[in-house]
Amino acid sequence: MSTQREDRPAAEDPTAPNPTVEPASDTHVPLLNIANVLTILRILLVPVFLVVLLIGDGHETLWRLAATGVFAVAAITDRIDGQLARKYGLVTDFGKLADPIADKALIGAALVGLSVLGDLPWWVTVIIAVRELGITLLRFAVLRHAVIPAGRGGKLKTLVQSIAIGFYLLPLPDAFDLAGWVLMGAAVALTVITGLDYVVQAVRLRAGVHKVEMNAGTGA
Repeated sequence: MSTQREDRPAAEDPTAPNPTVEPASDTHVPLLNIANVLTILRILLVPVFLVVLLIGDGHETLWRLAATGVFAVAAITDRIDGQLARKYGLVTDFGKLADPIADKALIGAALVGLSVLGDLPWWVTVIIAVRELGITLLRFAVLRHAVIPAGRGGKLKTLVQSIAIGFYLLPLPDAFDLAGWVLMGAAVALTVITGLDYVVQAVRLRAGVHKVEMNAGTGA
């Protein structure tokens, strides 16, 4: 019991290293590696996906299946690039920043496309888009201090979003509507919760940096 209490102050010290906030460094890792190439490929697939989704009236079965296929390929690269980066030591600051941005671009494009077609309420798209844009700007704001990579919560959020979008993209019978709504509701909830978590991380990071600067200024 006493051991847990002794460990707790160090974990809550704003100047202590945060395991979810990584200092910026690309030391000895080539920028052009397979993990980053897959991330860039995912970004390039976003406009391709949108074109395929919006062909015709946007509800033709063949094109909806094609759009789902492009979306699935792009989403799968998110899983693969992270695994390759960790397994072969290809983690770079570019990858830590570009990977979540690529996710947001793909998810955002799908949500906007579905809302334009009238398949998804705009309020869902707006909530998710505002959160994603806000967190992206937040990442850039703290970039000179450290890189906030996508955490487990963020990855789970992206996974649930992708599955929910898949339900909306596929030309499924009406019996699947409830499942789609449940999944999208879970996606919205995770989007908000993980967004708040990133804000807390950024505030703690900024507070820690400010404390260090104050100590340096006073010569402490």
